[in-house]
Amino acid sequence: MFRHVHRICSSLHSAPYSTRHAPSALAARTASVPLAVRERREKQLGLTPGPGETDATPDGLSPSDLARYKRHKALGTLPKSEDGKVQSPKEWIQRRDARRSRIRGFRTIRRTVPTKEDPDVTKTVQEVDVVGQPVYLPNIIFRLVRNHTPEGQDYNPFEATFRVPPSVTKTDIRSYLFAVYGVKTTYIRTDLYYGRSKPRGLSNRKMRSTYKRAVVGLVHPFYYPHRMEDMPQEERDKREDFIEQQYFVKEAHKMFAQNRFRSAATSARGDQSKQWKFDEGSVKGRGKILKEVARRRQLKEQMVTDLVGQWQKTRMEGKTVNVEFPRNRKPKKEVEANA
Repeated sequence: MFRHVHRICSSLHSAPYSTRHAPSALAARTASVPLAVRERREKQLGLTPGPGETDATPDGLSPSDLARYKRHKALGTLPKSEDGKVQSPKEWIQRRDARRSRIRGFRTIRRTVPTKEDPDVTKTVQEVDVVGQPVYLPNIIFRLVRNHTPEGQDYNPFEATFRVPPSVTKTDIRSYLFAVYGVKTTYIRTDLYYGRSKPRGLSNRKMRSTYKRAVVGLVHPFYYPHRMEDMPQEERDKREDFIEQQYFVKEAHKMFAQNRFRSAATSARGDQSKQWKFDEGSVKGRGKILKEVARRRQLKEQMVTDLVGQWQKTRMEGKTVNVEFPRNRKPKKEVEANA
């Protein structure tokens, strides 16, 4: 915990971070704007940016930021710069970004402590104090998923998508990502997905749990690993071998299938289940059973055809054909070649 606090405190006075200077990040911010906001901007301002385009000004202000700046300027509430003039849009947005990117949960305090050389002499030092109650082991799960990329567009590396519990707020997401992983975020957009339920009788069976999707803007680009089907065959084989060596996926699937088949066969036999033994090499599944039946039938017909041809050849040579009947049924019987 103290290691994370030291790392965070060391960046308290660092320069603010934002997505103002990366064109692809500005385009990502424009693409992630909610639909209602896009429709309002199109109706009022006539802005219709296409894929990969941005509606920001050269200084990096979005239409909402520009309208807010003009409103403060008209009211005379804009702070002044060092030379006594009204802040420009670039200075105003930098000041706003610095405030938004500040580290929350900490405060700098001054304390008077005695020196090591002379206890009677005191000095003033600055210390960083944690505000609130620190959480050492948060019991929340952040699931990183692939960004939604429309067909024909490139993957956006300045965004990351997470699935988080519905109770997690934007402030929690920002603090968690930076305190645990050191990931700096510029904006966070969340939406709630309710679980679908399928009615069955008098009760509803929930098919999917409710979760919150969080689309996070990143300062540094992050490229999600390729899908298995998008990889070249050589890389795909290496990836599958690595996954199998680490997690034994195929063995787990095989074990689960055998357990399901064993439990189903045991419950279907009822009282006779104690006398029945599970065969590891048996065929499971309707389709596989039918294929196995067809294969054995073809093998049986081929054996009969070969045996008949062998008998015909033996008779043509004038020799006796000996037929061995199954045990415990009939004794051996000799069939004359001319019979």
